[in-house]
Amino acid sequence: MTTTDHSTPKTPAPTAYPNPLGLTSVLSGSLPRSLGTATAPEFYQVDAVFNRRPQMEEVAAIHSADILFALSAAGYPSVTLHVSDRRLEIKNTNLDQLESGLATFLADHLAAITATIQTDRLAQQSRLASAAEAEGSRAEAIQVKAARITFNRTPAAS
Repeated sequence: MTTTDHSTPKTPAPTAYPNPLGLTSVLSGSLPRSLGTATAPEFYQVDAVFNRRPQMEEVAAIHSADILFALSAAGYPSVTLHVSDRRLEIKNTNLDQLESGLATFLADHLAAITATIQTDRLAQQSRLASAAEAEGSRAEAIQVKAARITFNRTPAAS
């Protein structure tokens, strides 16, 4: 008969998110050439480099309406974000906005996205581990019950 380990399942460590998603620098080569001149645009796209390749769930969160709402609530209603490989395209902004708080907002928000996804993933793994443990217990109980069954003939009456 097989026995099942009934110890508390250990929550697996997340491996897809070794560190929070963040930004490292602005790609200055992508900025408008007219910056610093009288013809410079007030708002433009600023490309920033991620510290690592964003995971699929992180990209979905960055492209969601939730982040647009959060940007608007933080005072950046016209700013939009788009992930392009390892770059974040920050549209309808400027270096002054980034320097005066938008960069910090983005850093905090990206880290929070990773933390939320990591928490959700750990909770899902825990639920799956609990379900697997319950299934193992059920299967073991059925096996024990089945092992008690014997097929003996009724003794003959004398």
